[in-house]
Amino acid sequence: MPGSIHASATASSAEPPPLLATGPSPTARVWQRLRASRSARLGAALVGLFLLVAVGADWLAPYGPDDVDTLFPQPQPPSWKHWLGTDPLQKDVFSRVLFGSRLSLIAGITSITLAALVGTPLGAVAGYFGGRCDALVMRAIDVALTFPSVLVALLLAAAFRPGWATVILAVGLINVPLFARQIRATVLTLREAEYLLACRAMGASTWYLLTRQIVPALISPVVVLASLSVGTAVLEVAGLSFLGLGGDLTEPEWGAMLAQARDYRGTNLWFALGPGIAISLTVLGFNLLGDGLRDALDPQSDVRLV
Repeated sequence: MPGSIHASATASSAEPPPLLATGPSPTARVWQRLRASRSARLGAALVGLFLLVAVGADWLAPYGPDDVDTLFPQPQPPSWKHWLGTDPLQKDVFSRVLFGSRLSLIAGITSITLAALVGTPLGAVAGYFGGRCDALVMRAIDVALTFPSVLVALLLAAAFRPGWATVILAVGLINVPLFARQIRATVLTLREAEYLLACRAMGASTWYLLTRQIVPALISPVVVLASLSVGTAVLEVAGLSFLGLGGDLTEPEWGAMLAQARDYRGTNLWFALGPGIAISLTVLGFNLLGDGLRDALDPQSDVRLV
């Protein structure tokens, strides 16, 4: 009997300890929430479609952006030859809509990238240091918010000259306050977090706290805000181009095409509907994708995965 007890005790001690149940990694949870979000899937499909069109317009468009149909002297309605008709210069509208996605998306994404690069550091510095630094940055942001976007673009056009660089710079400056205010609010919450207080108590420097602790925590809100803002930037770029601030109105760009179509809205409705629908779907795609990213990157949404 003692031997059997000893043998059973030895056998039990040789058994490996039970493994603790572990859930999916944070990255896996984000992808799981993205795949489960209908808005994220639809937004990603629309954004991916327009990015594909922008990259492959040379192969997808039936005509070149400047190819002229010399057989007809007047703008033509939609037909099997020209799916969206032709513009006043006898150029295929459908092809120009496809090529216009390049300039519109490049201008929108570049302007939001500029706004994020300028507004994020301003908001982080204002939120972390507070006091006079915060008051100075926020009062400058409040002053910037008083100027409408069209006025900023007109001032830049008067200082330089109309062109796409002016439009991109104007749209970027317009969105700087949006990033600065959002990032400031996030940093105000982060700087009182317990892990930052512990790092500060252990003698961590300000540079370490900003670069190693706060900046990584800002990636998610910046990505979400940028994805939500690109659609608005595309709309703002098209609006400024519609007003003639983009320079050459004959370039294949959605806002410039709408400016040309306003004099022909009674004879060729598709000339305006083509770029108008493209702008609407692009804005919708980025907004849906931004909503999906916001839900996927929100830690509070983990409760829905339990």
